[in-house]
Amino acid sequence: MPVLSTPGFQLQPSAEQVPLSTNYITNFNFLNQYLPDTYEKEFERYGNRTVASFLRMVGAEMPSNSDLIKWAEQGRLHTKYTNCATSAAAGSDSATITVNDANVTAIAIRPGQTVFISDNTTGLSNKGIVTSVNTTTDTFVVAYYEGPGQTFAITATVSVWIYGSEFKKGTVGMVGSLEAEDEIFQNSPIIIKDKYAVSGSDMAQIGWVEVTTENGATGYLWYLKSEHETRLRFEDYLETAMIEAVPAESGSGAANAALNPNFGNKGSEGIFYVVNNRGNVWGGGNPTTLADFDTIISRLDKQGSIEENVIFVNRDFSFDIDDMLATLNGFNGTGVAQSASFGLFDNDTDMALNLGFSGFRRGYDFYKSDWKYLNDPTMRGGLPTAATATGTVTGLLVPAGSTTVYDQILGKNAKRPFLHVRYRATEAEDRRYKTWITGSAGGAQTSDLDAMEVNFLSERCVCTLGANNFVLFRYGS
Repeated sequence: MPVLSTPGFQLQPSAEQVPLSTNYITNFNFLNQYLPDTYEKEFERYGNRTVASFLRMVGAEMPSNSDLIKWAEQGRLHTKYTNCATSAAAGSDSATITVNDANVTAIAIRPGQTVFISDNTTGLSNKGIVTSVNTTTDTFVVAYYEGPGQTFAITATVSVWIYGSEFKKGTVGMVGSLEAEDEIFQNSPIIIKDKYAVSGSDMAQIGWVEVTTENGATGYLWYLKSEHETRLRFEDYLETAMIEAVPAESGSGAANAALNPNFGNKGSEGIFYVVNNRGNVWGGGNPTTLADFDTIISRLDKQGSIEENVIFVNRDFSFDIDDMLATLNGFNGTGVAQSASFGLFDNDTDMALNLGFSGFRRGYDFYKSDWKYLNDPTMRGGLPTAATATGTVTGLLVPAGSTTVYDQILGKNAKRPFLHVRYRATEAEDRRYKTWITGSAGGAQTSDLDAMEVNFLSERCVCTLGANNFVLFRYGS
C-alpha cells in the first residue's frame, strides 16, 4: 500500500525574518484555574537537520591567493581520430585520409607510422603505412598492407589510430616530433555571506522552552537557537554552493550588471555542473542490473580506470543496489528460489537479517554511501523521480584517492584529492570561515545600534580534478 500524501512531511520554513507567533506564549488568561502540563525541552522531531558532510568525507580544503584557480590535466598518451573521411573507393591500394575531428590544430601523424583504420558503422578495417602528411589541411596519404585494398566505401566515416612504424634499412629517422598537450581548467571562488541579528531587548528576554541545536547548544534564550541555526544553515550552504554552483553565462540575467548591480554576477563551476559537462552521465535514473553496471564499468575502462570508487546515493538508489545484489544469491542452480541468506551468515529466525550491502566488486571496487542531501525534501530529495523526470540527480560516483596535477601557484606537480575546496587566504586575511559581531549588544561595542549582528562570510570554490572519472546518475538524457 503506498504511503498516503496526507498527512505528510512539512516543508514550511521554521525560520522567518520576523518573530514567529508559535515561539511565544500568547495566552495569559489568569482567570483559568487550570495550568497546562508542559514539556520544557524542545523535541527534535527531524533529527539532525544539516545536510553537509559530503565534501568533508571526500575532499580537503586548501588556501589560495588568487581570484582564479587554474590547473593542468594530462591528455591521452596515444593518438586516435574518430571523425575521418577517405578519398578512395573500396578496393583502392592507397587513399588520402582527412581528419575532421574538432579542436585539432595539427594532426599528430607522421610519415612512416603504421595506422589502423576502421569504418565506424560496419567495423570493416585496414592497416596501412603513412607515406606523406599535410598538417595544413589535416590530411595524410596511407598505403594499405592488404592486397584487396580498402575494405570500406568512399562515403564511410572512419577512425584512425597509430600502432607503430616501419622504415627501410639505412634510412633517416622519424620526421618531426610531438609536443605533449595539457588541458587547462580553471574555476573562480565566490563570496558566500549570511547574518543573524537580534535586538538588545530580546536578548534579555527569557523563554519557557529549552531549545537545542545539532551542535549541542542549549538554553532558554531563543536568540541562541536562532543564531546557532543561522550558523548551521550557513555551513550547509558552504557545501551545497560547491555542489550546485554554475557559471553565469554570457547574456544571462545574473551576468547583466544593469539588472544585477549589487550581487555576484560571475558564478562558479560546481561539482554537478562539471561532471555534467566533462564527466560521465548515466541518464536512466538508477542502474538496477549488473548489465547496467557493466555499461558503466565499460565507460570507466575508457577513462582513468580508478580502482576504488564511492557511490553517494539517495535512498531509492541504495535500495536498488541492495536488491540487485540480493538477487544474485536468491536462487540455487536449478532456478528454485531460496530463502534470503545474504548480509549475515547462517541466518535463523532469532537473528536480525541484514538486507543491505555496503559495497561490491565487479572489475572495480564500489562502495555505497547514503547522501542525505539527495534525500532531504527541502533540498534535492523533493524532486520528481519518475522515468519522465529530467535532471533529478540520484547519485554521484566519486573516485577515491588523489591525482597528480600541475599547480600553477607552486609551479610544480602536486598530489591533490579529486575533489577539494580552495578558499582565499593570505597571512593578513583568512576567508575560509569568517564570523564577527557588530552592534552594541551581546558584548559588541562597534556601533550605537541596539542589537547584536552576527556576520558570516566565506570565499571559496571547488576544484573537480579528473572529472572524466566521475559518474553522475540522473534522470533525462
